[in-house]
Amino acid sequence: MENNFTKVMSIKTEEELIKIVTVNRTKYQELAIDAAEKEIELRKIDTSTFETLTAKVETEDQIIKKIENNTVKSRIRFVNFTIDFVVVFILYFMIEPVLEAFLPLTSRAELSIFRIGFLIIFISLYYIPFEYKTQKTLGKIITKTKVVTLEGNKPELIDIVSRTFCRLIPFDRFSFFYSRNGFHDAISRTKVIKDNV
Repeated sequence: MENNFTKVMSIKTEEELIKIVTVNRTKYQELAIDAAEKEIELRKIDTSTFETLTAKVETEDQIIKKIENNTVKSRIRFVNFTIDFVVVFILYFMIEPVLEAFLPLTSRAELSIFRIGFLIIFISLYYIPFEYKTQKTLGKIITKTKVVTLEGNKPELIDIVSRTFCRLIPFDRFSFFYSRNGFHDAISRTKVIKDNV
């Protein structure tokens, strides 16, 4: 008789099945483990790969735990935000009027569109190059923190672009009061951790 997990286990990869019956065994119900073991037998998966995969998964779990333990608290994130906010706006208000003086903006609507558009571009030009090249902004340099992927690696350009544009989500700044990772972290699958990691 098949249990309800048989179909679920039939679509799992070999690696996922091995994880279920080894390192993640305590996370599953007994019926799920039985279904995974039967699927392994059915596919004739070589059990000699279990040890290699188990070691690999345990190493990955240690890295993830290390990243989680070194994720900075909301207070430091707020300091980062404040420093970066001040820097961005000081530079913006120094450069924007100069550019505005050279443009033939005749109506309030044109002026508003230019200011908002330039602010978005300016924010992007501040965060994207800094975080992509160095994993830091001025705020992170001062607080000795850096941005990493959930696996602890240097983020790819697409991660940083996603992270930067997610900062424009209304209430993104307030999301840090409810968790250590804000909207722009969760969506881009990144974290800010202590720099010594």
